[in-house]
Amino acid sequence: MTNDTKGPVATAIEQRLTDALAPVQLSVLNDSAKHRGHMGDDGTGESHFTVEIESAAFAGQSRVARQRMVNNALADLLRDHIHALAIRATAPGE
Repeated sequence: MTNDTKGPVATAIEQRLTDALAPVQLSVLNDSAKHRGHMGDDGTGESHFTVEIESAAFAGQSRVARQRMVNNALADLLRDHIHALAIRATAPGE
């Protein structure tokens, strides 16, 4: 993440993606402040995120397959805590 204060949802995103996809680079950006008061803002300050992830697991996979891999790793968080997730998934060397 880009700052030192990670909330529980951002921490969980980071841990689950690390466990599932062994990324060589991972950035979890909390975009929630940009959406304050909008639909999906649950007031926690952790509802909207951007994930930038580079992993060898994505090699040879389509963009849709990569997004599904990320979504599968975060399934219950997406269901219960995350309103919006932007994903930038690449393989090393891309």
